[in-house]
Amino acid sequence: MNNLADIAAALKRAESVVVCGHVMPDGDSLGSVLALGLTLESMGKKVTMAGPDPSPAIYDFLPGLDKYRVGLPSDIGFDTLVILDCSAPERLGPGFQGLLSGETDIIILDHHAGSSCFGKYRYVDPAAAAVGEIIYDLIIEMGLEINRDVAVCLYTAIVTDTGSFQYDSTTPGTHRRIANLMEIGVPASQINIRIYEEKPRAVFQLLCSALSTLTTSSCGKVSWMTVTRETLKKSGAVDEHAEGLVNYAKSIRGVEIGILFREIEEGSYKLSFRSKDAIDVNKLAELFGGGGHPHASGCTVQGDLNKIIDQVVFAALSAIRGIGR
Repeated sequence: MNNLADIAAALKRAESVVVCGHVMPDGDSLGSVLALGLTLESMGKKVTMAGPDPSPAIYDFLPGLDKYRVGLPSDIGFDTLVILDCSAPERLGPGFQGLLSGETDIIILDHHAGSSCFGKYRYVDPAAAAVGEIIYDLIIEMGLEINRDVAVCLYTAIVTDTGSFQYDSTTPGTHRRIANLMEIGVPASQINIRIYEEKPRAVFQLLCSALSTLTTSSCGKVSWMTVTRETLKKSGAVDEHAEGLVNYAKSIRGVEIGILFREIEEGSYKLSFRSKDAIDVNKLAELFGGGGHPHASGCTVQGDLNKIIDQVVFAALSAIRGIGR
């Protein structure tokens, strides 16, 4: 694995760069893509900031978002591809995944312990609370100053992937970086309001519907909810509005694992796992072809919903029993 000095040198040599994140971009993926892209532009590079899916409306305030492209034209020329916050090739989506077999230099920057993406340059730091922290350190390694626009993107990346600094991935180093970003001029309270306190009515209608499906195991340690396409339609909601719903299942007293089963298309479901203390839901997600972090992970499975719920809840309860031995 390379170090940040190797990555910095490779980016300084690059002339035309594509910076991309994963499918269904979250705050860390999108904020990191924009922060690095804007920084490379300031160096005089030709930069394309892109991703396989549109940006959620909640992040409309981010500087540089007007330059973010959904998809990538086949005729675009570039010598370097930077992939951020993507733990597996499948997370790039079909279009961007095809770029991995090209002749360009590929740089991987990630913080998922099970990251399997490959490239000529690869830097994975599971101790980083967010890829935004890695981009922060990379900019410093390149000897550049972080301007206000880049700082806003980095703050958004870090604050969202740490759950507003609630997750145990948050370190003293996280807070030091945030303090520096605020000194640059990041309006932290305004950003927090935009992300956490300004939601469309459809979010709460969807929450009501999801809570009506809330189920808890007989032992009280696993809780789950379901969201179908019909639920989304009736609520007037879209996929991004389901973000964070799983935390309601986890927040019940006594529950160790919260799960959200969300239908993404007929017969296909995105599963989100959250845990509080000793349970590593990354390992749970890996059982079903997914992954993530010890207390926040996910996967996508196909099949009958009731059978999927039975299998996943059984696995979750087995994980809890294994810890208790």
